[in-house]
Amino acid sequence: MTSHAPVPPAPLVDPFGRSVTYLRVSVTDRCDFRCVYCMAEDMTFLPRRDLLSLEELDRLCSAFVDRGARKLRLTGGEPLVRRDIMKLFRSLSRHLASGALKELTLTTNGSQLARHAAELADCGVKRVNVSLDTLDADRFRALTRRGDLRQVLDGVAAAQQAGLAVKLNAVALKGVNEDEVFSLTEFAHGQGMDLTFIEVMPLGEIDGQRLDQYWPLSQVRARLAERLTLEPIDYTTGGPARYVRVKETGGRIGFITPLTHNFCESCNRVRVTCTGVLYMCLGQEDAADLRAPLRASPTDELLHRAIGEAIARKPRGHDFVIDRETRAPAVGRHMSTTGG
Repeated sequence: MTSHAPVPPAPLVDPFGRSVTYLRVSVTDRCDFRCVYCMAEDMTFLPRRDLLSLEELDRLCSAFVDRGARKLRLTGGEPLVRRDIMKLFRSLSRHLASGALKELTLTTNGSQLARHAAELADCGVKRVNVSLDTLDADRFRALTRRGDLRQVLDGVAAAQQAGLAVKLNAVALKGVNEDEVFSLTEFAHGQGMDLTFIEVMPLGEIDGQRLDQYWPLSQVRARLAERLTLEPIDYTTGGPARYVRVKETGGRIGFITPLTHNFCESCNRVRVTCTGVLYMCLGQEDAADLRAPLRASPTDELLHRAIGEAIARKPRGHDFVIDRETRAPAVGRHMSTTGG
């Protein structure tokens, strides 16, 4: 009898013809910060037994790589607070070595980056995104409710020393960091880093009103343009940011605008939570449970079936709204649950 090699699973294409090539995976909902726009101060975190094990996370990520995912970003919560998280990076790096995966990266608050930067680089990580909304130590402490700015800046320095490209992400917050758009730009570009501004997103109940925090990036861009020359460029990292080059610094600034201009037409992304729930759209509640098929069989047949059925339901897009009438969050889950 002639033996046949197993047929590789088909690449993932959604109902609108978009190839799904970018997977963001939350490895934990826990974080050592409690940023005011992201979490309530007294958060109830998931029981550890509900979380996927590192081995399950590896299997799940690898299944997506088998289906054509070329970019994999580990997020949280704060991914680097997950116990033994470097074992997962080390294991997943085999897909970089084989050429199946183009990029393995993470988004971090930077608090643990100094400890892990060298090993991340050794695992083949080339870039990291660091969330940094302010360069004022007291303001940083107030925004994060417990963070230490110096610790984060040391992490950024360690990452650069390890050869990692660092991009800073700053959430634009009305009345909070409006006076820092130029200092953040100067700091980032002076250190050879890109900077991306992000509109606050209506995800999860927090202790205040997001309408009071919301600062549209059209206004941020106008503020920057008062003193800087912003030149649109055709540049992408595979995510939703639209970039400009600042003529005076030579550096890049990105704008992520889920409210004032959503970026759904070219969406190539899906997200998986730390409990194995697949969200086909950040701004929609429709989801698929991947933990059950993962745990139901030692082979990946059931998992691949569940993934394929879910991608067939990926919507065209979302419509986030923040206004006086829509006080409830657009979706009930926190960003730390979905994956930043």
